[in-house]
Amino acid sequence: MSGLLRLVPGEPEPSHELAATSTGTRSRPRWAADPLDELAEELADVCAAAVHPDEIAAVLEADGLTGEQIAERYGRADAFELAAELFARVPRGHPEPAPRPDPWKVGPGASLLRSVVFTLPGFGYALGSPLLAGARDRFGMPAGTWALVASALTAWAWNQGLAHRAYLRLAAGGRAAAGRSLSVGAPLGALLATAAALALRAPAGVLVFAAGQALYLAAATALLVLGRERLLLLALLPTATGGAVLVAARPPALLGTGLLVATVGGALFAAGYETLRARRGEKPPSGPVPAPAASLPYGLFGLGCGLLTTFAALGDALAHRGGGGTSGPAVIALTLSMGPAEWLLYRCRGRSLAALAAATTTTGLLWRAARVLALCAAGYLAALTVLVLAVGALWPGGAPPGPGRLTALLALGAVLWTGLLLQAYGTAWPPALLCLGAAAAEAGALRLGTAAPVTDQLVICSGAAAALLAVATALLGRITTHR
Repeated sequence: MSGLLRLVPGEPEPSHELAATSTGTRSRPRWAADPLDELAEELADVCAAAVHPDEIAAVLEADGLTGEQIAERYGRADAFELAAELFARVPRGHPEPAPRPDPWKVGPGASLLRSVVFTLPGFGYALGSPLLAGARDRFGMPAGTWALVASALTAWAWNQGLAHRAYLRLAAGGRAAAGRSLSVGAPLGALLATAAALALRAPAGVLVFAAGQALYLAAATALLVLGRERLLLLALLPTATGGAVLVAARPPALLGTGLLVATVGGALFAAGYETLRARRGEKPPSGPVPAPAASLPYGLFGLGCGLLTTFAALGDALAHRGGGGTSGPAVIALTLSMGPAEWLLYRCRGRSLAALAAATTTTGLLWRAARVLALCAAGYLAALTVLVLAVGALWPGGAPPGPGRLTALLALGAVLWTGLLLQAYGTAWPPALLCLGAAAAEAGALRLGTAAPVTDQLVICSGAAAALLAVATALLGRITTHR
């Protein structure tokens, strides 16, 4: 009878008897270790991560454990009954995923190199000053200043849009597609920028300088898109040499002009060579070609940034009509800060991915993303502050800016950095419209003359920066942004 108790031969006491199971299989003696505990320990990770016993049953069957083995070893009818027992014994403990590498982790070297190549062309204005010399206009600026400004703004806007389109072609069709885009767009942009200078009345020397500026900016755009920053730096060595000479003495006009021609010629040669090399290097795969309209907001953002920077540099002269000067140190500091800005953009993207991995709720992601954004923006503003103070102290005859001008410049920097961050995530229209709106507001304020230009810049750029930071916070707080 199945209910009878019987002694196993050799066992001294009835307390160590065996109970017959309903299947006729005998269990282990009570003094023996439970094999189910050993199995639970062996499969602890699998059992803890399972959300249903069937997952454990699948592992048991995959290991080749048959029903007869389960009944003999563990006293359970089948794999499903054994899996249910294991699922109940082992508490849930889903393991954290292994940390994945940060795809946006970059060293500061490349960003510092870009910072240098962004800044060195500023020496060109000092070396080319003989070409820009002439009578003063009604704002107290050298004749032809506005022709140069118009040419620079046109080139800035065009090349921002061209760079975006070339990067899209680079991603979709390789270097050959990017080379084709640059070989057409860069010369066209140089022609448009030169035409903008010709449209305004300016001395011949100014027009020659504007044409050289347009050609250089077109060549620099091509080299930067193709990742040839070092070639661009080599092309800038003549201008850098002239800048070093300027620290001690002013070189002859002919020498300064020759150094500028060497830089423009070197940049054009390098850009032409690299563009042709890219076009021949590989055959672009067939695929959809991005529409030119997709690059429009990037060009408009470049125009808005250019206008805001122009107002920061020449706002006093425009307001006082001859009584103000330029803010050269502020512009140099902004240009230098583009290197740290680029590196912090990468850090913000990388830390945002880490925030996504650590967050367990959408609200938690939003708060973590806001903290990352605040830290990176604060880091950029701290770097800009140091640069502004350093350039102001080293500028010949200059002095560090006062608190009001420094704060206004930081507000402008926040607009530029946050706008670039949004563009990096493919959100281009909000920064373009906000920057153009801020530029229009500053132009209107200068026209009305209701306050000092620095006050207008502080109020307007602070409002634009706050709006851009709000858009960026909402964007980074969405899971789909980080795909």
